[in-house]
Amino acid sequence: MTVKQISVFVENKAGKLAELTEYLHQHEIDMRALSIAETQDFGIVRVIVDDPYKTSCILKEAGYAVSITPVLAVEMPDEPGSLNHILKALGDEDISLEYMYAFLTRKAATAYMVLRVEDNEKAAEVLKRKGIHTVSHDVIAGM
Repeated sequence: MTVKQISVFVENKAGKLAELTEYLHQHEIDMRALSIAETQDFGIVRVIVDDPYKTSCILKEAGYAVSITPVLAVEMPDEPGSLNHILKALGDEDISLEYMYAFLTRKAATAYMVLRVEDNEKAAEVLKRKGIHTVSHDVIAGM
């Protein structure tokens, strides 16, 4: 069960991120999670949206370099130790984490992590065995 993450390359200059978010706003794209990794010249904006196909199409039409990556989204209690439990489960099975970022929803006492790993299927199975719940893109889109 994976979630579709949109990665967008954005020039690392004042106002460029605002241009991207304005464009998403104009096309009524609802962001659920956002992460930015930057270098001196450009940034990679990683975003989970309600409609990844529409988002990818409109961004490509606007000239953005865009890719879609399957990632895992994990639901966890919003309490100390929850992230450690997830990371330990993956590490104990020798599953390397490429990157991650968190987001919250209106669901009380619950947090979510987006995880990028080499093998989503193996990671999802390990997490399931440890009682850690992954969520689908449809669940996130409906939040």
